[in-house]
Amino acid sequence: MKNRLKKTSLAVIVLCAGYSFVNNAQAQTTGWGEGAKLQDAEVVVEKDRKIELPRASRNYQKFAVVQPEPGERNVRYRFNDYRLEDQDVNLQVRVLTIKQDELTKLYGNYVKAGIGNYGTLYLKGYFHNKRSNVASYGADVSHITSARGPVDGRNSAVTNSAINLNGESYLQGLTLGGKLGYGRDKYHFYGYSPVQETTVDRDTISQVFNRVNAEGYMHNHGAGMPLLFRAGLNVNYLNDRYDMRETNIAAKLNTEYGLDDVSAFKVDADLSVVSHKDSASVGRTMFKLHPQYERHLNAIRLSIGANVAYTGDTVNDARKFNVYPTVRVGVEPIKDNLLIYAGIGGDLQRVTLYQLTQENPFLAPNVRVADQNKGLEVYGGMQANIANFVHLTGRVAYQNFRNMYFYNNSALDSTKFDLVYDDGVTNVLNIYGEATFNYSDELRIGLKADYNKYSTATLEQPFHRPELMASVFATYNFYDKILFNSELYYIGSSFGRITRPGGTFVLRETDTIVDLNLKADYKFSNRFTTFLMVNNLFAQKYERFVNYPNKSINLIGGVSYSF
Repeated sequence: MKNRLKKTSLAVIVLCAGYSFVNNAQAQTTGWGEGAKLQDAEVVVEKDRKIELPRASRNYQKFAVVQPEPGERNVRYRFNDYRLEDQDVNLQVRVLTIKQDELTKLYGNYVKAGIGNYGTLYLKGYFHNKRSNVASYGADVSHITSARGPVDGRNSAVTNSAINLNGESYLQGLTLGGKLGYGRDKYHFYGYSPVQETTVDRDTISQVFNRVNAEGYMHNHGAGMPLLFRAGLNVNYLNDRYDMRETNIAAKLNTEYGLDDVSAFKVDADLSVVSHKDSASVGRTMFKLHPQYERHLNAIRLSIGANVAYTGDTVNDARKFNVYPTVRVGVEPIKDNLLIYAGIGGDLQRVTLYQLTQENPFLAPNVRVADQNKGLEVYGGMQANIANFVHLTGRVAYQNFRNMYFYNNSALDSTKFDLVYDDGVTNVLNIYGEATFNYSDELRIGLKADYNKYSTATLEQPFHRPELMASVFATYNFYDKILFNSELYYIGSSFGRITRPGGTFVLRETDTIVDLNLKADYKFSNRFTTFLMVNNLFAQKYERFVNYPNKSINLIGGVSYSF
């Protein structure tokens, strides 16, 4: 081992000496001379020498990083709006389009035809333009006739025919509209008892009504309009087979001026002029003005006003000039779902033969017509909406009337009816309720009831005014293929007074009516449908008016087509 170290040391020394020599040799420029001679030198090698280094100290302490103290810095930002210069570059851009939803195809025209027992012919047609934001116009026609009836065959036949036109034009902020109609109704006074081997001439007991109605109206609309109005003019004309004529020209104006978002001032005005000609000529004028102030206070709705009315009637010494205060307070504890209200008011209600002959077509000639004066009404009610499926309506009112009309059999001819009036005040307690259940477009069920308790001053009974009328109805759409409709209804009994040949009177009570109507439609396609209607399913020949039994079960079947 020692010899090996010696050899290594000698080699290192020789190499160092050689490197110095080479450097010196390269540095010489004079060639070989005296300066180039090697000098004698002594090299000492210490074999036992040790090289000791000082002991290094090791530091285990981590560096402490001092957090900089936060200070307020006033930083300012500068935003430069850099814009590229416009360049006229024609880029070929392909726009991605979305396919528009297809609108459901509409069929503006609809015709319906059917036949039934009692020699019934059923025809109806509806014609209307399709989608338009400029105008809406259409027409409907109807012809329903039964060649035979419940009494004496053709002597109780009935025919109802009508044609109506309507149209609206939509302008900027204004709508103009009008209606025109004609109707012809033929009846027979069949309220007699048939006698064997005795023939009643149909021509002597027939009655024909011709009705013409024309209406024009206009109203504005639009967001932000402080004044809204609707104005209309209506003309009704009626004549019958016995040269009775009635013309009613009526004008109506409804205005509303919004004072702010929660209050408004309303004024309603009505004018009606009736010209009636029978055995005598009578003119009847009525005018009403109803100003009122409405305000919404959070959940409270308040309406205060007065109804001022004038009538030119002379029947029963009618009061000419009338003023009715009107106050209504409503509370809506649940917005759009529950409304409770109460109030007082009164009104003068227009009555015409045009309306009365639709209620009872068996009126005698030369009847006296008077407006109905509702002098005082105290009422309260509610409207509720439960989960958008159930809708409830209820109302209770105590009313008093002057010149409320009643139908009673004529003393001269018991097959015809006179208008009779209570000589005094007729008090009425009215209770009305309605409940409907709607489930989508498939199922709809409803119940309605209207109860009126009459208290007359001089009349023995409220002739031909039943106390209770109620109905239960339902509609079911079976997979948009079969549509079922049903109605079970109830009409309470009422009274009529019959004059006997000796001049004595007897009260006759009409039937209590309970009956069922059914209707079914089967859709073969969107255009073609067949239907079946069954009326008076319980087959009762009940009397709504004394001496006038109704038809028994009545079936009508047919088809309908849309185009």
